[in-house]
This record gives sequence, structure tokens and C-alpha cells, in this order.
Amino acid sequence: MFTALTEHGVVGRALSADNLSEEPNNNIDFRVWNPRDYAEDKHNSVDDRPYGGGPGMVMMAKPLTTTIAAIREFRSGPDNNCYQAKVVYLSPQGRKVNQKLLGTAVSENIILLCGRYEGVDQRLLDTEVDEEWSIGDYILSGGEIAAMVVVDALVRLMPGSLGNSESANQDSFSEQIFGLLDCPHYTRPEEYRGMVVPEVLLSGDHAAIEQWRREQSLIATRIKRPDLLKKND
Repeated sequence: MFTALTEHGVVGRALSADNLSEEPNNNIDFRVWNPRDYAEDKHNSVDDRPYGGGPGMVMMAKPLTTTIAAIREFRSGPDNNCYQAKVVYLSPQGRKVNQKLLGTAVSENIILLCGRYEGVDQRLLDTEVDEEWSIGDYILSGGEIAAMVVVDALVRLMPGSLGNSESANQDSFSEQIFGLLDCPHYTRPEEYRGMVVPEVLLSGDHAAIEQWRREQSLIATRIKRPDLLKKND
């Protein structure tokens, strides 16, 4: 599933060694681990029926615990220090993912745990998981798509991942536009279906353009997401 992320688009280019930023602190490395590789039976089972009955299956704690341990061992340095990474479980019960959360997480090492079926044995969550994150109030078939959303959003914030370093700074919800929505954008032709590009964008007056964009950002936020204005004076 993850080749859609790693072999295409922004993330695919960022993961290519030829496209990494030359900044010394930039290090983007992404790997996928399959818990079935750490199962203990001949069927490579990672799930079983839930205690107490009910529909569906539950992912077992031990294969996942072993997988997380294998990741830490693989990542441990030459001095044998244990690899320090936050374990995040993608869950509809988790903290809502937003740009602010991603901005604080972008410099961290993270292990993303993708649930399936009815979820994961609670004992694994109690002992191995540091945080639960949710990308929205709806249910997916598994956490893989949610993990891809998180990775894509994180990589965009890393230096050198985008063609223009200012692109991420101007996105909706970014701190540079005070957490509001982005302004409207226009490109050629100047007239389309009787609609013309706002004159200020053609003026060359950068101060006036910046003011217009700020006003349009506020207008769009007030109309589409007034809740954001309540959070940000």
C-alpha cells in the first residue's frame, strides 16, 4: 500500500537521496514493518477473536510488541543506545491531527502503529503506545491510510521536501498566516468565462498584494471555518 506514498509525489521525491535538502540536520527516512514477519505460528497470525464475544477480530499484543522491539533494535546506534521514538497509534479515539500538532512532531522520531479489524489488544496500548492520533471522526478499514496522511503532512514540513521553501509557510493553518485558511489563488489566463483576476494581483505592488491576501484569508476563514477565528484573536 505504501508505494503510493514512497514512489510518487512530494514524499517520493523527498525520500530520494538526490532530492534531500543539503542542510546537515535534515534526515528523512521512512520504512514499513510488517507485524506478520514477527508472528509465532505457521499462519503468521497477528489477530484473534475478542474475549467476551462479538464481531470481528482483534490484533494481538505480542506480535506488535515484538515488531516495535525489532524497530528499536534496528535503529539503535553503534553505542547500543536504545532507539528513542514516540509510538503513535492511529485511532479514531485519538487526538485530532492538525497543523500545530504536526509542527511539534516534525523533528521527532516516530513509530506509527496501524490498527486493523476491531482494533488492538488494550494491553499493547497500555504498555507500548505513547499517544493516539486521529485524522477525523470516521472509521477506516485500517490505520495505513491514516499513517500515509500523517507522513505526507509531516514530510511537507521538512526542509528541502518542497520545491519552494515558502510553500508550506503559506498553506492553510500555518503559523505564518496565523492558523487561518489560505487566500484564493489565480493563474493564466487573466480572463476565464468572463471572470478576471483581481486587479491588485496584477499591480506589482507587493505591499498591496500582501494586504489583499491577508484580507481574503480572513474572509475565507470567516465564511468557511469561523471556528478558527474563535481560537485565534
